[in-house]
Amino acid sequence: MAPDTAARRDSAAYRGFRAARDHLLRTRGDLDAARDFPRPEGEHFNWALDWFDVEAEGNGAVALRVVDLDADGTLLGESALSFEELRERSDRTAGWLREQGVRRGDRILLLLGNQVALWEVMLAAIKLGAVVIPASTLLTPDDLADRLSRGRVRHVVAESALTPNFTGLEGSWNGIAVGEPVPGWADYAEAAEHTGGFAPDGETRAEDPLLLYFTSGTTSRPKLVQHTHRSYPVGHLSTMYWIGLKPGDVHLNVSSPGWAKHAWSNLFAPWNAGAEILIVNQPRFAARPLLDALVRHRVTSFCAPPTVWRMLLLEDLEQWRPPLRELVGAGEPLNPEVVERIERAWCVALRDGYGQTETTAQIGNTPGQPVKPGSMGRPLPGYHVVLVDPITGEEITGTGTDGELCLPLDTNPLGLMTGYQDDPERHAESMAGGRYHTGDVAQRDTDGHYTFVGRADDVFKSSDYRLSPFELESVLIEHPAVAEAAVVPSPDPLRLSVPKAYVVLAPGHAPDAGTAESILAFTRTRLAPYKRIRRLEFADLPKTISGKIRRIELRGREQERHRSPEHPTGTTSASEGPVRGEREFWEEDFPGLKKG
Repeated sequence: MAPDTAARRDSAAYRGFRAARDHLLRTRGDLDAARDFPRPEGEHFNWALDWFDVEAEGNGAVALRVVDLDADGTLLGESALSFEELRERSDRTAGWLREQGVRRGDRILLLLGNQVALWEVMLAAIKLGAVVIPASTLLTPDDLADRLSRGRVRHVVAESALTPNFTGLEGSWNGIAVGEPVPGWADYAEAAEHTGGFAPDGETRAEDPLLLYFTSGTTSRPKLVQHTHRSYPVGHLSTMYWIGLKPGDVHLNVSSPGWAKHAWSNLFAPWNAGAEILIVNQPRFAARPLLDALVRHRVTSFCAPPTVWRMLLLEDLEQWRPPLRELVGAGEPLNPEVVERIERAWCVALRDGYGQTETTAQIGNTPGQPVKPGSMGRPLPGYHVVLVDPITGEEITGTGTDGELCLPLDTNPLGLMTGYQDDPERHAESMAGGRYHTGDVAQRDTDGHYTFVGRADDVFKSSDYRLSPFELESVLIEHPAVAEAAVVPSPDPLRLSVPKAYVVLAPGHAPDAGTAESILAFTRTRLAPYKRIRRLEFADLPKTISGKIRRIELRGREQERHRSPEHPTGTTSASEGPVRGEREFWEEDFPGLKKG
């Protein structure tokens, strides 16, 4: 063992993190005992140096495997790197980046797909004490201009094919191209030849900034969320526990680089546990090649967003028998129907969880605990969660009442951001009353399980009843014709608004009146009269580039359609006739439906 590594293995930073990690591994299956884990509280911490490098030295186990497939699922190439190889490669990358002018505190905009360079640069940047701004490869030049300006970017690391998107963008930043050489940009390939060695510029404070994330903007302009060397690497011990990762696992997470969930499950949580990260790159998502990869690479832990789970269910999953032990979903809530069908096929519980870009995993159904259908689970180690009445600001102590999910700040939430960058008003609002306000509404039952109701902005009233889009969508996707659905309020002169469903159909179903009547009739057998879907439109769902449904756009569409010069508030009168989409159907179209 090198002297540097030996000293770090004996350091308070390493020993504190290791003690916390090991406690969570030992208490797997006992969530109450896990909550008593010893928190790493030291003043200094650098995850890449104090944890990854120490665990990686001499470790020949595979840390990262990247598999590239073509559209038909044919293997194009595969890269597998051990922990030791990544330790050494990230050292060389850190030394080379320093030669390019990267200094402690500099901000790096990272625009890379799922390729080895992404992990090399992330580890190297952490070692340097630089601040990384992960970005999606799908961003437009306008998006990039916003990130360069608001992020105060000093360096850009981007795929060569994406560098034209930066042409003409202002700012005093240095460009580094990964791939083919690009005039005016440094060539990342030179990092592999760096021989100057690397030594850190002193210790890293645990509260120093590490990551800046632009949120996906489902309801407003993207916020700029700041995390530290403590809040994300240490904070993701909660994520590791929720997923149920163990040393030697093979973990596959379907997530695009640039978003927080990628760091959750494709960086910190697996390597906190000592697990292998498996990446399956496809030019376009296809279920069967992904399922083949689960079997071929003996995946033990699999995480995917609800959209992917629904697409997988279009296949006969019993044809594939991977050695899966853990299945989790994240990004948006899992509908109970999806959970039940996955468990029937693979005999493994699909567990939901909850977190945000602003935090790590806060709530989850954890391994070894009973899974309640539709529930997000219970608070995870490092988090104390309360429900707050959005009107009075008082904490809700009972059960069965909707409230906003909040984190009391005096409980020191493990993975909470330091705040919204350069947005004091929004930051103050999110931290009002000594609590972090998530903006999400939930219920708590007598066993302490939380059930997601919806974004505070998504919940709406119809005939004075408060309705949760998620509850109605969960019923909709039980119909065999429905692949995806989003429910929003549609203006109505009598009820203020009525629930309207935007529906994406499963293959083999036509967007016609017969299908619409079948879906509406189906929901009537499963929903109380005041919750019934009154209108339905077959249409694609607008989504953020991270894959989340933009209900705010659908709500705006409804308001615009029902607005007229006589009714500028959006409540078209019955005499004016219905305002509809091209493939929209209303309950009034079907006399056979029982009125309610």
